[in-house]
Formats: sequence, structure tokens, C-alpha cells
Amino acid sequence: MKNLLAAGKLLLLDLASTFFFLILYSLTKNITLSVIFGMALGVAQIGWEFARKKPIDTMQWLSLFLVLGLGTATLVSNNPRFVMVKPSLIYVVIGVVMLKPGWMNRYLPPVALEVVPDIAAIFGFVWSGLMFLSAALNVIVALNFSVQTWASFMTVYGIVSKLSLFMIQYATMRYIGVRRRAQMTLARL
Repeated sequence: MKNLLAAGKLLLLDLASTFFFLILYSLTKNITLSVIFGMALGVAQIGWEFARKKPIDTMQWLSLFLVLGLGTATLVSNNPRFVMVKPSLIYVVIGVVMLKPGWMNRYLPPVALEVVPDIAAIFGFVWSGLMFLSAALNVIVALNFSVQTWASFMTVYGIVSKLSLFMIQYATMRYIGVRRRAQMTLARL
């Protein structure tokens, strides 16, 4: 369970500013406030990593760049569609990055890397597919529904879809990993 929570924490931190924007907008209905606080959280996350002298992952830089660029476009144009389409851009870029085998290794404990690296690689592609699906769905909702409907739907969908896949992956990898480890132990005897 400890490994599950550690991996979930990293994933949540990578997407925190987007989720924070969506949740804050759902609560306040204020685009400007939500954009500013989403941008501030993105900057604060990178600042915190710098202060702790931790390496900044590519996904963190990407998220910050998109949060700042599209947040600024929204504030300057006073058009919420920039922010509403932003998750699609993030999803597409993340989906492309997730096509690289091994991207998931950062999130896995050493035992998973030893016993089920092939399953992790497959799930890496499944995650990429979810990102592309999420990008398409976000564009459809952003362009066809109100800001309130979009914010509510994407908040729920974003959390539920990622947590569901995360739990499916964890259960699958754990099940296969336990079986393989038992077979490896028997083979050594």
C-alpha cells in the first residue's frame, strides 16, 4: 500500500495545478481567480523543488509552461476557452511523452521494475491512450458546453478516469507480480 500511495502522490503532484484550477473554478465560478491561483501553484511547485535542490522532471516543466502560457492568454484575452482547451494540450503532450517506453519507471518500486517491467511498459501505453481520449473529450466538452458544465464534468472525469486506471494497473501488476515472484522462487529451488 505504501508504494501505491507514493506513486499516486507523484501523479497528483504532476497534475496538481490543473486539478486545482478545475476545483477552484467549480467552487468560485471565477475564471480570473482560478487561473491566477492555478498559475501560482505551478510556480510554487517548481520553486519548492528548487529550494529543496531536487531535480525537476520533464512533466513538471511541461505542466508549468502550459499553465503559465495559456493562463496568461486567458487573462489577456478574457476568454475562458484558452483555459478550457489547455487540458487537451497538456493531455496530448503528456500522451506523446507516455509513448516512450520506461516513462513509468519513476513511479514504480524496485520490485515492480524487477518482476513486471513488461506489464509496466504495456500500462505506459494504456496511460498514453487515456491521455489522448481525455484530450479529445475535453475539446468536445469545452467547445460545446458552458464553462460551469465543462469545469464540473472535467473535474469528475479527470479524477475518476485516472484513479480508476491507476487502481486497475496497481491490482493487475500486483497480481501478476506476486505470481511471477512465486514462480521465480520455485525455479530457484
